[in-house]
This record gives sequence, C-alpha cells and structure tokens, in this order.
Amino acid sequence: MLALLRTRRWISFSALVLVLIVAFGFLSRWQWLRAAEKDALNHALITSISQTPVQLAVADHDRAEWRNTTVTGTFVSGAQVVVRKRPQNTQDGFWLLAPLRTVDGTVVWINRGWTPVDGSANQLPAMPPPPSGLVTISGPWRAWERTAVTAGLPAKMVSSVDPTMLPIRSGLHGYIQQAKPVPTGSLEPVLAPDADSSQNVSYAVQWILFAVVGIAGWWYFMWREAKEDAASDSGMQAAGMTASEEG
Repeated sequence: MLALLRTRRWISFSALVLVLIVAFGFLSRWQWLRAAEKDALNHALITSISQTPVQLAVADHDRAEWRNTTVTGTFVSGAQVVVRKRPQNTQDGFWLLAPLRTVDGTVVWINRGWTPVDGSANQLPAMPPPPSGLVTISGPWRAWERTAVTAGLPAKMVSSVDPTMLPIRSGLHGYIQQAKPVPTGSLEPVLAPDADSSQNVSYAVQWILFAVVGIAGWWYFMWREAKEDAASDSGMQAAGMTASEEG
C-alpha cells in the first residue's frame, strides 16, 4: 500500500492533505486563543462588577482594563465628540464622549453612553449636553484605542477613542465608560462586549475534527486504491496462468 506514495499523483494528493491539516491546526489554535481571551475578559467583567470602585489615580496607575473606577469633577462645556460605527443590539450607533475636569485639574474622558444612528453614519446625532456642576462618575476603566480613519469626518466626530483625535488632551492612559448615563434623550448605557467563549471552543473542536476527517479520508482512499490494485494484479496473474495452461 505504501508503494502508492512513490507515485506522482499520491505525492501531490498527500502534500495537499498535509497543507490542509496544518491549516486546520492553525485555525483551531486561533479559536482556542480567542476563547481564552474571552474567558479572561469574562473574568475581568465579573471582577469589575464585584469590586468597590477605585479612585481615578489608582485605576490609571494600575491600568487594569475594566476595573471599576470613580471620579468627581465638572464636565468641560462644548467639548463633546461622538465615536462612529459602534453597533449595539444589531443597530449601528455612536458613543458620546465628554471630558471631565477634576478638582486638581486632571482631564479624564468619559464615555457617557450610546445613541443610535438617525440617518447617515457620517451625520452628527443629537448630542444631549452633560450635566452641569460637580458630578461623580463611576464605571469600568478602558484603554485607549488607535485611529483607523482620520479624514473625511465632520467636526466633533472621530473614528476611535484615540487621545490624539480628541479636542482636549487627557494625559491619562485610558478613559471611563460610564456605567449609568444620565437618562437624557436616547442615551443608553454601553453594553459590555461579548465574553461567551462557547462558540469559539465549538469552532476549535470542529477544525480538529476536519483534520481528523482529512487524515482518515487520505488513509481510506489509499487503502481502497491499494486493494483495487491488488485485486487487479491478482486477476491479471490468474488470467496469465489460465492462458499458460491452455497453451
């Protein structure tokens, strides 16, 4: 049976199967890594909910994303921006960001909440003003993003929560995602990301099964062809012996 592996056709077929198995292995590993990331995120989210909020200085120094954080200050007037392409519950929308200045002069950006798209994704939505006076904001600490698009957007609209795109620099290592926005207009809380790893685990197992099927199929087809060749050789030998006896 192994003699088939010396033929050009089976060398090519075996090489193709090997490439597919390696690809399936990489895809399975990637899904396992995604599952591990979601498990870590789920743990961070659960821990954040159960934690007593820490002060801003502690969260910025620690830089642990999703850590429950609290800050007191006054919102800066006229400096709000929206972050585009932030879908929620299958609907496209925006995040509404506003800078808050603490009593010691530190500026921290607050993700006040989510609002749906009303028209074009490049059209500014209604932007309810932040509350006036001294306020206390609590919510998970989030790391900065990096810019994807910088041109072609209207004023007061950005494509990511990148500190270089915001009108007032913060100097901190992240921002606060407000847990309970002031109920004004259509502003809703930003939902936590999907941290369910079961689908990724399922995909990882599927890729492994595809690799097993590939190996089993390769072996089966080689065994079947070897069996057919052996039967053909036996038939030819029998025919030759018959012809010899008749002669």
